Amino acid sequence: MLQVYLVRHGETQWNAARRIQGQSDSPLTAKGEHQAHLVARRVSTVGITHVITSDLGRTRHTAQIIGTACGCTVINDQRLRELHMGVLEGRLIDHLTPQEEQWRKQMVDGTPAGRIPQGESMEELCERMRAALESCLMLPAGSKPLIVSHGIALECLISSVLGLPAYAERRLRLRNCSLSRLDHQQSPWLAPGWIVENAGDITHLEMPA
Repeated sequence: MLQVYLVRHGETQWNAARRIQGQSDSPLTAKGEHQAHLVARRVSTVGITHVITSDLGRTRHTAQIIGTACGCTVINDQRLRELHMGVLEGRLIDHLTPQEEQWRKQMVDGTPAGRIPQGESMEELCERMRAALESCLMLPAGSKPLIVSHGIALECLISSVLGLPAYAERRLRLRNCSLSRLDHQQSPWLAPGWIVENAGDITHLEMPA
């Protein structure tokens, strides 16, 4: 059985300001760095062998903190980037026009083929995220990889394992530095292949500093 851990990056300045990031970038806040250290402490005892991250700055910073705690080199993978939010990247959510808010909602409300102008569809996001996950099956036997990615990207990936279409309504809450796990296994009680062991665990974030 292969266990793959999933971590969303720590809080960023744009997260705190409610500014749309997508594939644009923003540095971690002090809180975000603290979150990264807490999740790093959580996973440092489970035997992580590979830390694989989106190549955006907020994920690489989070991944480096985790990699140091686990004694792993960080590997960048562009396929793990966040959904490209097109013309809305960098915009404050509270300042969107009605038309822009309609574009944004198409990415969360189950609209088939929804796409923000100059952005990416959920189907395109799902395709590259699943490809990155499947690549973990090529790691040496006994590997235990950890992926650092983004909120919408990880929600889309987990939903796809559950058999939902890429454009399905968003129903998972993955907070900054939440921890999830996908297992690849054969079980008499579950469908073969990838299964969701847990999603969105934040118990480590409630620990004292």
